[in-house]
Amino acid sequence: MNLALWIAAILLAVVALLAGVTKVYLPKQRLAEAPGGEWTADASVGFVRTLGVLELLAAVGLILPAVVGIAPVLVPVTAVCWVLLMVGAIVTHLRYTGFSWFVVLNLIYLALAAFIAWGRLGPEPFAG
Repeated sequence: MNLALWIAAILLAVVALLAGVTKVYLPKQRLAEAPGGEWTADASVGFVRTLGVLELLAAVGLILPAVVGIAPVLVPVTAVCWVLLMVGAIVTHLRYTGFSWFVVLNLIYLALAAFIAWGRLGPEPFAG
């Protein structure tokens, strides 16, 4: 179970890192032209960048607290925050593209985050 939770956290951290870097560093126009990024055309640059920074923080929060052993409770807290972020992403994608593979992908990310939160708050908490 511990190994499965680590694998889920690493996969989700990679997703968060890639999404965060994309939103922080790519121009908004380029994001809006990308499949699944249509919503950015109606969002401010500041909002898109803020989401990117939150995703970068999530990437760090899913791994670093457990690795260094400082406040490892931040791992499941970050996972819960990711669940909330994915709910917003699902609603947004439904509004802009209808039911699409982006919605399915966000549901998978939500499930991974829920699994991490449940596992680290319940059966496999970090010792400490």
